[in-house]
Amino acid sequence: MKILPGQTVGIDLGTTYSTIAQLDNAGNPVAIPNSDGRTITPSVVLLGEDGKVIVGPSPERMSIENPKNIVEAIKRQMGNKDFFVVYQGKKLTPEFISALIIKKLKQDAETKMGPVVNAVVTVPYYFNDVRRKATQDAGKIAGFNVIDIINEPTAATLAYAWQKGELGRRDLASKEKTIMVYDLGGGTFDVTVVRYTPTQFRVLATDGDVMLGGLDWSRRVVDHIAEQFHRKHALDPREDPESMMAMTQECESAKRVLSEKTTVQINHYYQGKSLTLNLTRNEFEKLTADLLQRTRDTTELVMQQAGVGFGQLDEIVLVGGSTYMPAVEKMLVELTGRKPSREVTPEEAVAQGACIHAAILEARISGAESKMGKAVLDRLRSVNAVDVNSHSLGVKITDPSDRSRKINHIMIPRNTAVPHKVTSRFVTNAPNQQRVHVCVLEGDASDPDACTTIGDFRIVGLPPNLPAGSPVEISYEYDKNGRISAHARELKGNTEAQIEIVRDSGLSSENVDSFELLAHEYVVE
Repeated sequence: MKILPGQTVGIDLGTTYSTIAQLDNAGNPVAIPNSDGRTITPSVVLLGEDGKVIVGPSPERMSIENPKNIVEAIKRQMGNKDFFVVYQGKKLTPEFISALIIKKLKQDAETKMGPVVNAVVTVPYYFNDVRRKATQDAGKIAGFNVIDIINEPTAATLAYAWQKGELGRRDLASKEKTIMVYDLGGGTFDVTVVRYTPTQFRVLATDGDVMLGGLDWSRRVVDHIAEQFHRKHALDPREDPESMMAMTQECESAKRVLSEKTTVQINHYYQGKSLTLNLTRNEFEKLTADLLQRTRDTTELVMQQAGVGFGQLDEIVLVGGSTYMPAVEKMLVELTGRKPSREVTPEEAVAQGACIHAAILEARISGAESKMGKAVLDRLRSVNAVDVNSHSLGVKITDPSDRSRKINHIMIPRNTAVPHKVTSRFVTNAPNQQRVHVCVLEGDASDPDACTTIGDFRIVGLPPNLPAGSPVEISYEYDKNGRISAHARELKGNTEAQIEIVRDSGLSSENVDSFELLAHEYVVE
């Protein structure tokens, strides 16, 4: 990691909204307003017919555009090598679409604070290595020097503890606090239990779902309205893309109203027919009860893994715009015995935490005394964080009890404190074996096909005439950012073997460079 000369920011690249923030010279994490004066920018990309790209178009603008030109919730496709959007004859990947969103954040920030060079970008805890790399690539394509990737709940914890005036304060008593970060955003869900003192915090347990968020609550309302419309008029408004887009916007708005009121009226017009329906908060909660239950199940599991029982949490921090739904707070009170805190702004906390983390890295590496006062720098340098890995790291091996099948041998279990290194011994399968091919997996299932393949280890240069069953030592290592490295050693000859990691997904460095050049060609508004 190298921090380049220039300003440093934190970025929350969200499914539905994104935010950019910076730690000011007084030590305050500040979300930077966009060109509309708002601190959150919709993560929606309109690929205009005229070659212009609009990030965060207004509902009015979206209503007159071809839905095929509008890309939403691209975060859910990060790391998906099969997803692309064709625009002006070019295949645009999720990394590139995400880069356009980040570029917009960068442009808007620079109009207020001058050139911005370095960035820390956040990801859901449950993002695997492929998705993390895709996020890092998106930042680079947008023109940033991405100095780190940080987990969203970790960032939210930083924002909470820092703004409480507790983190980095060596003058405070070293009393431990145990808090839970419940992060329900537009498209992803994470829950994490963290224990911290003024100078150190560590993650105890985490879990989540990268395909669960506020979008799913909205879609339940869409389906409900569509079914009522079909019952009345024998027409399904979901069959028309423009009608579907309009109905989604109407239902998203209705969902937000129901966080404040107990009833909302929804009107929808399609093919000359209309439907007016009053939806109550109670009906909405029944429609989406199973979605909330999924978050409850995950929360209970994380509390169990962290060894935290009812009434034992010092605080529950709500992150993500979907936590405004009253049912969320009610469920958490029932489950934990504690009313959640709203001391941080749910939509801004992750970006604020990212900029605090960026400032910590900057203070440790560059020691830029001129930018901040000594007291702020001392606080930043005093913070020590210990994270955990959200996915088990394993290797595909032959099942010792049934040599006809392969299994996932877990080397580093999930929720292991990182950084972490482990070494295991394996053996060659045949006499005079020339190389060992090891498939690296992320996941907890014993079946390799149920896990994510993140690369291949090819151990070559083994000594000649090795008998079958010769030991080979393989070491896996998680660094603090969840990135993976490995090396191997053949033990009979005590020689180091060569290792090559080949990712089966994600952009190559050449692809990233090409997309970075292409991004310069697009006018982003």
